[in-house]
Amino acid sequence: MNTLAASPSPTHYHFDTASDGGATLRERSPSRSKYGKSKHEVGDDHAAEEDDQKEPERPAALDVALDENIDAAPFKFKPYQLASLVDPKSLPTLIDMGGVTGLLRGLGTHRKRGLSGRSVSETGSTTSLAYRSGDGGGTGAGRGASQRHDPSGEGPGIHAVPDIKVIGDDGRVEEAELGDDDHPAVEAQKGDDRAAFAATMADRHRVYGENVLPSRKTKSLLQLMWLAMKDKVLVILSIAAVVSLALGLFQDFGTPLPAGQPPVDWVEGVAIIVAIIIVVMVGSLNDFQKERQFQTLNEKKEERGVKVIRDGVEQIIDIRQVVVGDVALLEPGEIVPCDGVFLDGHNVKCDESGATGESDAIRKISYEDCIHQPKGSEHAHTDCFMVSGAKVLEGYGSYVVIAVGTKSFNGRIMMALRGDAENTPLQLKLNDLAELIAKLGSAAGLILFTALMIRFFVQLGTNNPARTANQKGIAFTQILIISVTLIVVAVPEGLPLAVTLALAFATKRMTKEKLLVRVLGSCETMANASVVCTDKTGTLTQNEMTVVAGSIGIHCKFVHDLSANKTRTNVGEEAGVSSEGARKHAEDFSIDQTELNTVLSDQLKHLINSSITINSTAFEDKDPETGELVFVGSKTETALLKFAKQNGWDDWKTTREGADIVQMVPFSSDRKAMGVVVRLPNHAGYRLYLKGASEILTRKCSRHVVVQKDGRYGHEIETRHIDDLVNDNIQRTIIFYANQTLRTIALCYKDMEVWPPRGCDVSMEDEVPYDILAQDMTLIGITGIEDPLRPGVREAVANCHKAGVTVKMCTGDNVLTARSIALQCGIYTPGGIIMEGPVFRQLSPQERLEVVPRLQVLARSSPEDKKTLVEQLRSLGEIVGVTGDGTNDGPALKTADVGFSMGISGTEVAKEASDIILMDDNFASIVKAIIWGRAVNDAVRKFLQFQISTNITAVIITFVSAVASASETSVLSAVQLLWINIIMDTFAALALATDPASYKSLERKPDRKTAPLFTVDMYKQILGQSMYQTVIMLIFHFLGARILGFGHQTDSPVQSQDDKIVQTLVFNIFVFAQIFNSINSRRLDNKLNIFEGILNNYYFMGITLLEIAVQILIVFIGGAAFQVTRIGGREWGIALALGFVSIPLGALLRYIPNGPVYRFFIKIRLMRDPEVLPVERPNTEWNSAIELVRDNLATFANVRGARMRASSYVDRSRKAHPEQGPVASSLMTMVPSLVASSIGAGWAPQSPSGLSDPAHFDPSKSSAALWEHKVQIHPDTKHDDPVYQKYGKYGKTEQMA
Repeated sequence: MNTLAASPSPTHYHFDTASDGGATLRERSPSRSKYGKSKHEVGDDHAAEEDDQKEPERPAALDVALDENIDAAPFKFKPYQLASLVDPKSLPTLIDMGGVTGLLRGLGTHRKRGLSGRSVSETGSTTSLAYRSGDGGGTGAGRGASQRHDPSGEGPGIHAVPDIKVIGDDGRVEEAELGDDDHPAVEAQKGDDRAAFAATMADRHRVYGENVLPSRKTKSLLQLMWLAMKDKVLVILSIAAVVSLALGLFQDFGTPLPAGQPPVDWVEGVAIIVAIIIVVMVGSLNDFQKERQFQTLNEKKEERGVKVIRDGVEQIIDIRQVVVGDVALLEPGEIVPCDGVFLDGHNVKCDESGATGESDAIRKISYEDCIHQPKGSEHAHTDCFMVSGAKVLEGYGSYVVIAVGTKSFNGRIMMALRGDAENTPLQLKLNDLAELIAKLGSAAGLILFTALMIRFFVQLGTNNPARTANQKGIAFTQILIISVTLIVVAVPEGLPLAVTLALAFATKRMTKEKLLVRVLGSCETMANASVVCTDKTGTLTQNEMTVVAGSIGIHCKFVHDLSANKTRTNVGEEAGVSSEGARKHAEDFSIDQTELNTVLSDQLKHLINSSITINSTAFEDKDPETGELVFVGSKTETALLKFAKQNGWDDWKTTREGADIVQMVPFSSDRKAMGVVVRLPNHAGYRLYLKGASEILTRKCSRHVVVQKDGRYGHEIETRHIDDLVNDNIQRTIIFYANQTLRTIALCYKDMEVWPPRGCDVSMEDEVPYDILAQDMTLIGITGIEDPLRPGVREAVANCHKAGVTVKMCTGDNVLTARSIALQCGIYTPGGIIMEGPVFRQLSPQERLEVVPRLQVLARSSPEDKKTLVEQLRSLGEIVGVTGDGTNDGPALKTADVGFSMGISGTEVAKEASDIILMDDNFASIVKAIIWGRAVNDAVRKFLQFQISTNITAVIITFVSAVASASETSVLSAVQLLWINIIMDTFAALALATDPASYKSLERKPDRKTAPLFTVDMYKQILGQSMYQTVIMLIFHFLGARILGFGHQTDSPVQSQDDKIVQTLVFNIFVFAQIFNSINSRRLDNKLNIFEGILNNYYFMGITLLEIAVQILIVFIGGAAFQVTRIGGREWGIALALGFVSIPLGALLRYIPNGPVYRFFIKIRLMRDPEVLPVERPNTEWNSAIELVRDNLATFANVRGARMRASSYVDRSRKAHPEQGPVASSLMTMVPSLVASSIGAGWAPQSPSGLSDPAHFDPSKSSAALWEHKVQIHPDTKHDDPVYQKYGKYGKTEQMA
């Protein structure tokens, strides 16, 4: 006899271990019928496939030796010993501890009353809230108000719940009583565990720790500023600033100045320091802000209550107050907060995929049931251990907490994932560029210093001009100053500012696009991502089971969004019937779901709605995070309830409460169905509503409802007999939906005049056998349920392919479902491979190198498989982005170049390990990340294209003018250089870094890790613009007076004024050349429209106008400070005209073909020659698969001989192949016929329409191969493809022959 689990609380009346075995419940109280539904699921077990299950992945093994230094008194067990129970799950270890009874005694707790009142009261805590049924308080484990409390409102003192009948295996019915066990004090007297029962909260915290993770030591603002200062460019700038400031102060205040010249030489050093401060402050404040946003996001997740029983009373306590020994309660939707051992409950099923990677629901049973259950596949997903981070899918129960905080499964993974981020590819390239510029600038400064010193020594030797000792010292100092000035001019002060501003601007915009960037560098890394490994559930799909297709009656085939999913209907898709011939099922018609009410009668709508809402245990509740009403319960039942709600049918609650339930038929894995018998109003008889696996229930139906296309009906529901033709239609529909991996659920009903039905013994009133009920039923319809794609996913995947980004799906789900989703969203394409995790693990390193580039779907994959895939891709030179939402995804997220976690469904572990958080859990947001990443990269390159051309010009004219000047003075004064630096650095960085992202950036392929920072187009612009600016500057510097018609004047003041006009003109030309070149630098490619999108960038337009305005003010009122004078219209016209030439010159440079220029750059060593084999191995993308082919080719050894094969040079060269064009996708891509269809080349054909043609997509072929753990090749792959020959079914046959 099965009995109801005892409990002092009425909320435990659901705990029934008998119903899962097939027994049924009958309720006599009409009031109880509204709430006493069985919490069983229909359809989920039906969907579970019988195949080899993967071992759940675990974090690093526990070191039980850590317990040696821990004094566990007064408890019997040490903390790491307890934690080892669930990692891995070990029933023998629990048995050695004395089972649950020994565990509870050792922890000083009671399975029904929890911790004793004395130990709880000694904590002095007043934050707990005692919760009793009916008081309306509490929200319940952070998931909204509990749905499992007795609506009668009676208190916890009740020991029996009336009117509940439990039917045991012998068919007898007895009242179930909820008795109480002995008080803990009595139980403690049975052993030597009195001290444990008397232990205080302080004792539990001392031995087992608190349920909190030590807050990650976040860096203060000062620490972030110090880290920013360590940037190589900023270090070089800091040195230059100190030297420049020291020499400027000496020149201004240590030496006499000419009359009328203000002391402004110190300004250059101060300006550089200001630039450094701006960069450091902007960057560190941005990091500081993002870190605080992330902490706030996690704190919101952690602010939740947990239901526990303490001293026999249910309480809601803060999650941080849970201690080892607490008896915690479980209810649907809860995230398990701590590790524990399950005590008792009713049909508890947990989704542990987020913690262990196990995709199937794990049923929880008590320890006693666990040790007595037989072994076998039927019980493979059953245990008595609760893993922190798992989600309760359904059922109610209780468990004792055995590990909290850093010792829990979830906590240890969180702690292991804490680490520092690596440098991004762009950061590495910019660091190299900074070093190169510093070396070149220093070399130029040294050359200038040497040249001027030679002249200085010559002047000393000849004493011409004659100088005093003081003047000689000043001349030497002037030489030193001009040399340092040259170095300062060469260093791009604005480069770090441009990067920082671009990232800050992008991350702010990305936050509005539902992308929270935790690691700023991940933005620009994502720009050149070449592979994205994505989850399926919740990322590509909505993570909500939904009715997407179905048939009402036999002929009415409805589809959700029919226009976009025409392959979901099988109307007219009859194998062997030509389109011109007569249709076998001529009455079939398709309809969009939104038009369903137009063809259904009111009676039929009421029938369907009742069969869904009454025969269900799911309910509607508010989501605590969004506040929206959502259905809670099994995924199948919530899908059907949503279907009814979408169609605008009667409210589920009103319909369910209005039903007079006579008998309930809970779900059983044997019959794969659940049902309910209700008494019809007005003494019209009784009706059975049944739903379940369609292939089983349709065989038990003898009639079906009729749906007229014109919507004309009589007063009654019309039904017809199911003949052979109708049966053929039914079976064809089921196969058609199954072929699309839809979960098919049949809805049936049966009317009975009396109860019990005729032919039944009167004694069966309480339990009419299922086999008697489930016969001669009427089929209402068949629904096809799946987790549908998120809106925009198809377009997002297509955009990824267009951008040269390969998308690979890694999922723990079964192969058929994974393949269906991959086909729908366009991931699975010709030439692609589908593989299961167990097969992937068994591949040799060489086979893995061959398969990984072509692998598109990895199903039944464990977290370790995902991590291995990422590592393999990175070893092949790919830049990999990975999505993950579970605790088990942490290692892969940390391994990837960019990790994306889910903001809604993601665990704290996943978010901690990720770089970017998708706040809407949508794959389409990854495309936005790519776009914004490319916007950041483009902004940096635009700035470099502008800055380097300006730097080259400034260095050359400073060098030449200083050498040519007898007084070692530059063409531009220190203050003029300061203003030019402001234009080059701050303003240009702000203007060019704020160009908005554009979808047009997806039209180009990603850059490889080893791709040069400067492209051929950039080099053309840099060299062309700098040469032009240098020539005109030097011409007007040396010949300006002659060009303007100024003769040599004997009058010294007139001559001085003419010289000032020339100097002002040169300054003006240079400034306007930079302003117009900044407009020219908005384009990085060979296209001519440099004004594209300029109206969308208000920063750029505003800054450009500001620069022009300030330049005019400087010329008119700058005077002595800037060493300028007012000039006339002729000089303004010359300056504007010569500056404007930068734009047509840019267009002319874009017309120069890249090929000859590229070859020229290779010859002068400006760019790397891909044809040369280096003898040392750089970090390149050479595909190791092809390298292994070379090693395996016997031709090399036979033709060249063993001496060449043994050559160390050949060996070194082979291991250092550089990139040659696009990276080869795999071993098989060597065949020419595959090049055109290479997925790596970005070709993304549309998904085939074969899903609508069962004859073409024969599930007996593809499914059989998949379930035999073989590799599956896309059906449209060419037969001469080596992939097909090696892994295809026919290829294997030929090889064996």
